[in-house]
Order: sequence, then C-alpha cells, then structure tokens
Amino acid sequence: MTTPQQQTQLPFHTLGIVGTGAMGRGIAQLAAQAGVKVMLHDTRDGAVQEAKEFIGGLWDRSLQKQRLSQAQVEQYKASLYQADGLDDLSECDIVVEAIVEKLEAKQQLFQELENILEERAVLATNTSSLSVTAIASACQRPERVIGFHFFNPVPLMKIVEVIPGLRTAMAVTERVEALGQAMGHFTARTTDTPGFLVNHAGRAYGTEALKILGENVADHATIDRILVDQGGFRMGPLSLLDLTGLDVSHAVMESIYHQYYEEARFRPSPITRQRLNAGLLGRKSGEGFYRYEDGKAVVEDEPPIAQSAPRPVWLGVDEQSDRQALAALINAAGWPLETAEEPSNEALCLLAPLGEDATTCALRLGLDTSRCVAVDMLAGLASRRTLMTTPATSAEMRDAATALLGADGTKVSVINDSNGFVLQRVVACIVNVGADIAQQGVAAPDTIDRAVELGLGYPQGPLRMGDHYGSRRILTILENLLAATGDPRYRPSPWLRRRAALNLPLNTLDNR
Repeated sequence: MTTPQQQTQLPFHTLGIVGTGAMGRGIAQLAAQAGVKVMLHDTRDGAVQEAKEFIGGLWDRSLQKQRLSQAQVEQYKASLYQADGLDDLSECDIVVEAIVEKLEAKQQLFQELENILEERAVLATNTSSLSVTAIASACQRPERVIGFHFFNPVPLMKIVEVIPGLRTAMAVTERVEALGQAMGHFTARTTDTPGFLVNHAGRAYGTEALKILGENVADHATIDRILVDQGGFRMGPLSLLDLTGLDVSHAVMESIYHQYYEEARFRPSPITRQRLNAGLLGRKSGEGFYRYEDGKAVVEDEPPIAQSAPRPVWLGVDEQSDRQALAALINAAGWPLETAEEPSNEALCLLAPLGEDATTCALRLGLDTSRCVAVDMLAGLASRRTLMTTPATSAEMRDAATALLGADGTKVSVINDSNGFVLQRVVACIVNVGADIAQQGVAAPDTIDRAVELGLGYPQGPLRMGDHYGSRRILTILENLLAATGDPRYRPSPWLRRRAALNLPLNTLDNR
C-alpha cells in the first residue's frame, strides 16, 4: 500500500489516460499500483467501465493468489475514475494518450487538451512509431510534450521508453522518467528517432533471417532452430513474425526503412509483402511461415542423423580454440585426426570460416571442394551444430560430417553455402545495428543493452552480445560479408570498428 510519504514523492499525482484499450489499461494498472490517481477516458460508450472491470479482475485474481492484500486491492480500485469528457481531465498533471496511431489524431487531441490542462501539466504520447517532435509541433507549448512508450503487455514488459522531442523541457523528461520508475519499469531514455530504441534495435533479427530465407540458405524451421538452440534466443525470427502477425510486422519494417531514407541495414524482404498479400499473417490467420492447429505450430520432425563409418578428418581451422574444440570432438568420437599440412585423399576436410562461404574458404586453402564441409564455431560446440556444404560437396562427405558432429547426440543442422552461417549473419547484424545506435547517440550503451534484453528478450543486449562472441570476430564476419556481397547492409559501424581495433568493450564511451 502506498504511504503518505511515497505519495508526496511521486512526480505526478493525477494521471489521465485517453484510450482504454490494451495499452491504456496496462498503463492505468501500473499507475494505480504506484499510488497515482487515474482518470480514464474513451470515446466509445462503456469502454471505461470495461477497462475498470478488466483491471479490477486482475487485482482480484492476485488477491486470490495472495499476491495482494484486500486493502491494496481496495486502494487500487478506488484510484480509478471515469472521465466522461476531456474537460473532466482538467485536474490531471499528466495525460497519456493511447489512441489510434495516426499523427493528425494525436495532434488534434493534444491541441484540445492544451486548452483544458494547467500550463505545468505534461502531455505524453504512447506512440510506437510516430515522431514525438511532429506530434508536439501542433501544440502551443511543445516543451511539455514527451514520448512515454510502453510495450504490450504493459505490466509484464518491464520497460518504458522515455522520448523527449527536440523541444521537450529537461524537467519534463526527468519527471516522466521518475514516474516510469515509480511504476516499476526500467526507463530507457532515447532520442526521437525512427523506431526510438527497441524497435530500431530489433530490425536486424527478422530482416536478416528473411534475407537468409530468401537466399534459400535454409528453410524457416531450420533458421528458427539454429537461432534458438545455438543463439539462445527465446523464439526464432520466423516464429516471432507469425506471433506478431505480418499485418503488423511488415508495416513496421517498411515504416522504419523509409523513415531512414532507405538505409540498407533496415531493408525489408519481398517475402513478407507476398505473404501479406496472400493473407498468410501467422497465428491469427491459422497459417504463416508455419501452419497452426489448435493454436500450435505444426513442425515436421528433423531428419535423423546420417550414419557413416569413421574416416580420417583434417582441420582447416585458423582459430586455435576452435581447432582444439574440434580435435577433442573428433577424438571423443574415435575418428582419426590428420595433422599433416595437407589432407590425404580420403580425408573429410572441416573448415570454420567467419563471414565466408564454404566455397571461398576451401578455395582459399587450396582444397578439394568435394571433400569440404564448414562448421559454425561462433557459439562453440556446446549446443546445436550447423554444417555448411559447398555446391560440390559429395553426399558421402556431407553425411560423414553430420555423423561426426552428431556422434554425441547433439542436434545437427545442414544448410546450403552462405557467406556466413545463419547464426553468424544474424548476430553480426544485431551487434552492428546496436553499435550504430550507440554511435548515433540514440541512447547510452548500457541503456541500449538493458532495453533490448527487456523489450526484445534477447539473450544479451547487442553490445554485450558483441563482447560475448568477440567484437573482432563480429567485425571479421561483417567485413567478409561486405566484401563478398557488396551490400551496404553489412558495412561495419564506426563504433564497432574502432572498439574492436582497440580491443575495448563495446559499451566504452568516447572520452571528451
């Protein structure tokens, strides 16, 4: 229960919410729990009462589970009030809008509220994609307009982006940050740029996976398996697109791409446009990249591990730690390991390129491409293992490599030749976009990492991820991808390039 002392320390005491859908309800719940009086307004008849009943039901269930006391539930419910008209919000010292995502509608609402609220009151927008500066431009006092972007479901997603527009007063920013913290969320202060922080940082995961799919490197299920099992992501990128729905995801991809004036790093895929046109939206339509029965994805079983008699293995691996790990695996499987400078005519040649395709790596080493198979060593050998063949690799050598890498029961995925494996490409792009966000000053490095971990559920934020895998390795992957494809989407961020060259952590700030 909120104490009188806590009440006086709150940066705002009466919060208005316009729009009582999922986002508005979540914000209202958190604000009431923080001890703030909440005024709810919606233009649809009965919407406010529905919202109050919904929120109250959540508190009642928490009471039944003994997570809240009877006194707390009564206090929280008593904090919710209905505002029949906008004029009823006049006592609010902050109003958060959670209405339709249209610039003109938000501008008009704020213009009306300016004539109702006191001068010190703050106008906050929960927009996820519109410019806060553009919304504020229609106001007489743009210095009191700010972005306050929550994520759905609001009570569970413990992050809120605080986005000052170009004319937002610092005092307003600090007060809104304090409110977000009082509501129990991590506040990520970010600049007013397309996608803000979290949606901006999330561009690489889906778009690079779609590019890999579009190049026929692997099918959607294989891509998802690799990134979940090897990369540690909670959900594969194609499963995630099915969950959010292409009607939502594709629009966001196109919006951010165009807002950044066709920046190559954010280039969408024609795959999603075609599937959107076909109505293959994902879970909501019963079929997307996967087909759904009773709400569950139908996924074909993986093929069994190929069987092969032991044969000599030769390692064309530069990195000493990778060589040692592969040698240990070969010895444990009981296969003979060749240590001569050149492989014998019978040897399976295992390679471990970074950002190269198996063909380029094999030719660079002067090897017979029919006997070469590449292994992704970016994440080591502790989890799922990914193999990559050249177009000339024989079925015999492919099966031998699969049998060897799966001899201890670990799952093995085999993909077509690609400049960089699935994990290498996706991770390198995530790190690179995160590094460029830091370079642009969109947010502080530590804020970038924490916001991405909370907002996107990645195993690490992009900068921590780069340090985890090794920034020099990430840089090598990107440089090799750029050299092979000429695609500017892979050009390394200056932030990454400089810190990798200096062997500094990627969250290192410039000294000035």
